[in-house]
Amino acid sequence: MEIQSNQSSTDDFILLGIFSHSPTDLVLFSLVMVVFTVALCGNVLLLFLIYIDPRLHTPMYFFLSQLSLMDLMLVCTNVPKMVVNFLSGRKSISFVGCGIQIGLFVCLVGSEGLLLGLMAYDRYVAISHPLHYPVLMSQRVCLQIVGSSWAFGIIDGVIQMVVVMTFPYCGLREVNHFFCEMLSLLKLACIDTSIFENVIYACCVFMLFLPFSIIVASYARILRAVLRMRSAQAGKKALATCSSHLTAVSLFYGAAMFIYLRPQRYRAPSHDKVVSIFYTVLTPMLNPLIYSLRNREVMGALRKGLDHCRIGSQH
Repeated sequence: MEIQSNQSSTDDFILLGIFSHSPTDLVLFSLVMVVFTVALCGNVLLLFLIYIDPRLHTPMYFFLSQLSLMDLMLVCTNVPKMVVNFLSGRKSISFVGCGIQIGLFVCLVGSEGLLLGLMAYDRYVAISHPLHYPVLMSQRVCLQIVGSSWAFGIIDGVIQMVVVMTFPYCGLREVNHFFCEMLSLLKLACIDTSIFENVIYACCVFMLFLPFSIIVASYARILRAVLRMRSAQAGKKALATCSSHLTAVSLFYGAAMFIYLRPQRYRAPSHDKVVSIFYTVLTPMLNPLIYSLRNREVMGALRKGLDHCRIGSQH
């Protein structure tokens, strides 16, 4: 019995985490917990509003609902385990648990990156071809866009998870991160993984620049369409509809490029852990806030829902 427990413990990885139990880190941990709670509640609320309000049953809000679902899954992939480890003092994660974290994280980040790129195309069609918008962005096209985003992420996540988990790992198995981040895990491999790391780097470049090029091309055409508009008011309205998406894109791609496109010699575990907190917790919290506080339709749906609750409580 003891042999089995020793065997299972040697198969586990140790997550060194990001926080110690110093007063400063306890404050930072509490702050992360607040951000995590807001991210959870914000995305659930946005999904609920889009589902119940018929005015939000449009392509843009369908894409936004999928973005919220991805953000919701992303915060639930790594943060709960980090919290349990911090509060319990146990830092271990099973071999299978580590593989699941890698697969889900890669899948969700890849899917969200591509979806953000294709959402820029949606904004381009809405502004440049408003009369043809219902045809060009039909329900079938919307499902194809969302389906391809999920499929792209899932395939990428499964491939990377399978390859990484087939490498032999030795030594103390201490992952210098708060979750099973793939590049941190590869440092513990008993064999040379440089070829695989170069392939991953090339994949990251492709996965970031393919959607990013769609975004740049879409917004270049949007800008050209806005400049051709005779009414200044119409131009302002068109740009206002894009501002939320541009903010979300800047946050997502800024953090992703900082982590994955830096040369190896400039990488520091402490920097990567801090940016990963931004990437896995802060961005999912900010997305629903960006799209709700700066969006008249979402705020209208929220007010309508609160009015219904108020009337119901009075009866």
